Amino acid sequence: MLLSMPSHPADPTLQARLLSTLLANLEGMVYRCRLDAHWTMEFVSEGCFALTGYTEEDLLFNSRVSYDQITHPDDRQHVRDTILEAVQNNRRFDIEYRIVRADGSIRHVWERGTNISHDTWDILEGFIQDVTERKQADEALREAERRYRSIFENAIEGIYQSTPNDGYLAVNPALARMYGYDSPQELISTLRDIDNQVYVDPQRRLEFKRLMSKHGVVTNFESRVHRRNGEVIWISENARSVYNNDGTLLFFEGTVEAITERKLHEAEIQFQATHDALTGLPNRTLLYDRMQQAVLHSERYGKLTAIAFLDLDQFKFINDSLGHQVGDELLKITAQRLTSCLRESDTVARQGGDEFVLLLTDQPNEEAITHTMQRVLHEVSQPWKANDLEFQITCSIGLTLCPDDGRDAETLLKNADSAMYKAKELGRNNFQYFSAEMNSSVTDRLELLNRLRQAITNEDFVLHYQPKVSLASHQIIGAEALVRWNSAHSGMVSPASFIPLAEETGLIIPLGEWVLRTACRQNRAWQDAGYPPIPISVNLSPRQLARGDIVEMVERILTETGLEAQYLELEITESVMTTDVEKSFALLTRLRSLGVKISLDDFGTGYSSLSYLKRFPVDTLKIDQSFVRDIATDQDSAAIVKAIISLGRNLNLTVLAEGIETEDQFQFLLANGCDEGQGYLMSKPVPNKNFVDLLTQ
Repeated sequence: MLLSMPSHPADPTLQARLLSTLLANLEGMVYRCRLDAHWTMEFVSEGCFALTGYTEEDLLFNSRVSYDQITHPDDRQHVRDTILEAVQNNRRFDIEYRIVRADGSIRHVWERGTNISHDTWDILEGFIQDVTERKQADEALREAERRYRSIFENAIEGIYQSTPNDGYLAVNPALARMYGYDSPQELISTLRDIDNQVYVDPQRRLEFKRLMSKHGVVTNFESRVHRRNGEVIWISENARSVYNNDGTLLFFEGTVEAITERKLHEAEIQFQATHDALTGLPNRTLLYDRMQQAVLHSERYGKLTAIAFLDLDQFKFINDSLGHQVGDELLKITAQRLTSCLRESDTVARQGGDEFVLLLTDQPNEEAITHTMQRVLHEVSQPWKANDLEFQITCSIGLTLCPDDGRDAETLLKNADSAMYKAKELGRNNFQYFSAEMNSSVTDRLELLNRLRQAITNEDFVLHYQPKVSLASHQIIGAEALVRWNSAHSGMVSPASFIPLAEETGLIIPLGEWVLRTACRQNRAWQDAGYPPIPISVNLSPRQLARGDIVEMVERILTETGLEAQYLELEITESVMTTDVEKSFALLTRLRSLGVKISLDDFGTGYSSLSYLKRFPVDTLKIDQSFVRDIATDQDSAAIVKAIISLGRNLNLTVLAEGIETEDQFQFLLANGCDEGQGYLMSKPVPNKNFVDLLTQ
């Protein structure tokens, strides 16, 4: 029994003191209780007060309160029944319950004791300890487990634990549904070979494990996987490796998101950006990309490549006399006929209007190219009907050969265009190979180049400024600086004439620096004159970025002119994001760190840039005017513009539309959430004096 002491020759007083010290040091209360009608306490230790808030005198012989009374009313009967049952069966009892302390607080206690028979009544001896903190910790753990289980069971995303080679250990219902199984257990028991049963390409699983081995995590790991019914879906995984204390890999755990809809949407937008909306053929952007690849392939392997520039004869007459609907139908028929004449490895692209470009790769000789062109002429000239009338239309074709006639897409297309005009001069419905004599403009081009060099030296340029307007408030919120050449030889020279030449020859570097410095100085002058500060936009050419010193130049010019970086916006084209991606990303990130804004110009005409858009530090998307031009009349253009606006909004980017010329275009853009715009409807590019007048108004 707890209160009994073995016989010992030691001093009884010492024994009592030792017992008292022992009981006092216990975290809890030792007791001796009669099992009479009132459960009378005969003895309680000093731990009584810490446990119950009552003194020993309060509980002894139930002088103030009985221990049975401070047992929580909801637990009292259970405690009695448990103890009495143990007494009846002559065994120890062990029980947890609640008590109400003297201050009214409720505590959880654990009691353990036994029965000692007595002549008059049964005696209980035992020990009671406060276990509230443990109970609370247990409950917190159970609650955490419940929350985790709830998240695991009810999450929308798939959650899993898997081994490198032995299938899944655990999956939640969402993942089972995603993969087409009725339950997690069915998925786990069925998919034992993740490499081959889940992934469409088993190499993706090997890449997953390689990344896990190297980094311990994978982020946004996109793959195609099989569902149970054979359907293929896209998923994105985020996962990590879990190790034990010895560093041994236990399993992978992660989440799975179904992204099929997003991937289809991205593919659709990318297709729209790289294909002609009317005919479905590759557009100019995709054509240039394929031409560049063909040129490289031709140079590397010595293969003959041909580029055919094709223009429909009398198309304008048909389009004007019978209407655009008939003209569009003719373009679609022509696209189908051209495609039928070429191999799958070749490309038919719509250059614009009634112009098409054919890219023929790996040609054995000129004779094979000639045979293909004869077939094209024949197929295009086949009769077709419109409005119950039968028509026959022909085409003129100009041909260039790579590498003989050029080693880049621009030169090859330019020479093919020259050859096409020669074909028209010779009576149409024929094709002509390019010859050097056709390019009579070479001399003129050299003269223009010399004058351009002299103009850069003399700074014979001016800037015009086109306002950027908030569509909602109609207020000017920015300006784009556009260079103009005021030539003493021929007056104002179109930028379309000298900008490509400057880009090709490298003169764009000094010219671009002059434009940037002049624009920043002028913007600072506007602010000093008291006009509200607005950002000014300057176009950066790919060649400027390629030099690698653009950051230092921008920083130097901002310092020289005193313009704050927040009032400078640099416009780049989409091609920047697909040419030397890492270098471009680093340069733009450094520019952004200066405080300048970055705008993506002519958005929608680029190729394969969507995957980089969320990564690159871009502030504004500029919708290309080729899409804006037809938004009020063409459903495809309207759909593309809506998609770009939605994309910009989802990425928290400002969206600006270029080339707004009509009120219908303006209202469409405003109604669909476009933020800003510029175009002739608001103002064409104007000299500084006129722009100041606009600011004043």
